[in-house]
Amino acid sequence: MTSSPANAYPYRLRLPGPIAIPERIRQATARPIVNHRGPEMRAVLGEIQQLIRPLFGTNGPVLTFGTSGTGVMEASLVNVLAPGEKVLALAHGQFGDRYVQIARALGAEVDVIESEWGWAPDPAIVADRLAKADYRAVITVHNESSTGAVTDLAAIGALLRQRDTLFLVDSISGLGGMELRQDAWGIDIVVTGSQKALMCPPGLAFASVSDKARAVIMREDRCPRFYLDMRKALAGVDTNETAFTCPVSLLFGMQEALRIIHDEGLPQVFARHERLSRALRAGCVALGLPAFGDPACASRTVVVASVPEPLTAGAIVKHMYETYNTVVAGARNKLNGRVLRIGTMGQISEADILSDLYYLELSLRALGHPVPSQGCGVAAAIAALA
Repeated sequence: MTSSPANAYPYRLRLPGPIAIPERIRQATARPIVNHRGPEMRAVLGEIQQLIRPLFGTNGPVLTFGTSGTGVMEASLVNVLAPGEKVLALAHGQFGDRYVQIARALGAEVDVIESEWGWAPDPAIVADRLAKADYRAVITVHNESSTGAVTDLAAIGALLRQRDTLFLVDSISGLGGMELRQDAWGIDIVVTGSQKALMCPPGLAFASVSDKARAVIMREDRCPRFYLDMRKALAGVDTNETAFTCPVSLLFGMQEALRIIHDEGLPQVFARHERLSRALRAGCVALGLPAFGDPACASRTVVVASVPEPLTAGAIVKHMYETYNTVVAGARNKLNGRVLRIGTMGQISEADILSDLYYLELSLRALGHPVPSQGCGVAAAIAALA
């Protein structure tokens, strides 16, 4: 068990990923290893394929990769691009910037629509840019966990449905915690990772592929690819096999996680994430930490709170860990020191949110931040939950 000097308190991992793994899923990852090409593993992969498609909102194939989220972001690009082709990137945070960096590393010519951090891309600006140039792909982040802003994927997808341009979306921190309707919204590739709302350890990633994207992926004139080659992955979907050795233990965990999600019901899962994130946001505001960014596009899987000067997010993060064994996040980008980020994804409860706010208030008081009244954060959250 991970611990800090505050060993009187249980370790609480409250990051916006990786998140704490429910015991039922952790136990599943400890099952004995089976033949990764045998009938046991094919049964696991078959069930995962059946259960994960509704989370993507697709009837198409979902490909499995043993990699991090960044790896599957690269996979989405390397399979549809040829060097020198044009990409339109809608960037509104750290991970949108990462998508840009990957595309440029692959030799693409990248035009960027940079939105203010905390605000979502404007579909009207995207439409204007599309009218002026042809692009192989438009890329964006669904839920920008560095800023807490959610992109209107349906509006952007509608702009691309009748075009040859592909729509590629990183939903690593969104999928499983908020609605995603790939087929209905005209998205061609959605990528996600295991360590956030899917409630599993890091190291497993998925990509769903539309028919429109598949036609491009199968071409021979794309970037050089081998391990991340979606043609190989697509070849094994119908037989429930992966192209290379799969992370067996992580897939056991994913099978169990998807069962848990469907036992609760997708509408109920999404509603719980929305309700708890709203309550945590209200509590932070009551404590004097205003919500960061545009409230109209606020995330359901991460709460991002502004930290007023002279206080810094780093001081809060340090105090909550060293004193209360609670791990929350600041920022490792241009928002460093200015925002506090707390995950609201996975199998969290009202008790988690109220505990966050209780320890946060104690930390703020210890750091000299004026809190309006004792218990005001918890009270605001309870009111929002009611």
